[in-house]
Parts: sequence; C-alpha cells; structure tokens
Amino acid sequence: MSYKDWFEAHGKKHAAIMQKLTHLSDDEVIAYFRFENMRINEPDFCPLYAENKKCHDMEDLNCYLCACPNFRFDDAGFKVLEGRSLKSYCAIDSKDGDVFKGNDAIHQNCSGCTIPHHEAYIKKHFKRDWFEIMKEVTPEDQS
Repeated sequence: MSYKDWFEAHGKKHAAIMQKLTHLSDDEVIAYFRFENMRINEPDFCPLYAENKKCHDMEDLNCYLCACPNFRFDDAGFKVLEGRSLKSYCAIDSKDGDVFKGNDAIHQNCSGCTIPHHEAYIKKHFKRDWFEIMKEVTPEDQS
C-alpha cells in the first residue's frame, strides 16, 4: 500500500468516527481518541488495537493525530540521496525520529517520536476536520 493510499483510507476512518462525535466538545473528542478508549470502541481504526499494542512506547498515547502532520511523503520520491529515492521525511527533523535506508529508498522512521500523540500538541492544532490539520501544520508550529 502506498503512503497516499494509507493516508486517504486513514482519513476516511477518522472522518467516520468524527461523524459519530458531533455532540461532544473538542476536549471530549480528544479524550475519546485516547488509546485505551479507541482500542475498545474503534477496534478497526488501527491493526495494533487487536494486539493491545501501542505504536509508541508512552503512557498517555492519544491517537487523534495518528499520521503526524509533520510527516511528509511522496510515493514518487522527493529527490535522490545516496543513490536512493527519498520517499518520506520529518518536516521538523524531530530529534527522536530516524531514517530507514533500504536498497532503493529512504523512509522516515517515526517510531521513536511521540510529538503528535500528546494531548497538549493535539489541543494546540485541533480541528474537527483532520485533513485540515494535515494541510496547515508547518514546522514552526511543532511545539
């Protein structure tokens, strides 16, 4: 599955959940997306929920910004580096991020970064339309 295909499918799942939550306040919506609640009430949102496994090793994981707004991707590749196609990178160059270098491509590895999963970060950038957040967050907004 390409990055673009995953991103669009994930956005549709996010939008479907948000349709069910129109009666909730913004803070209640953010609380709804806590890992513990999502695992029980939205088991199809993430394949890791079935294993009761988190994508990031953190106590208060919030899944609202799964698909970090700082993650940049292009399935065709941005440019060639070291003879490989750069397919993705971190727009804020998070100190907790890493890269995976395959034979033909370089991909961002976000597994060590928890920035978009903290509720303070989500509240700062919150919009009910998840796609709008993805378009609007810039590197300067990362705190």
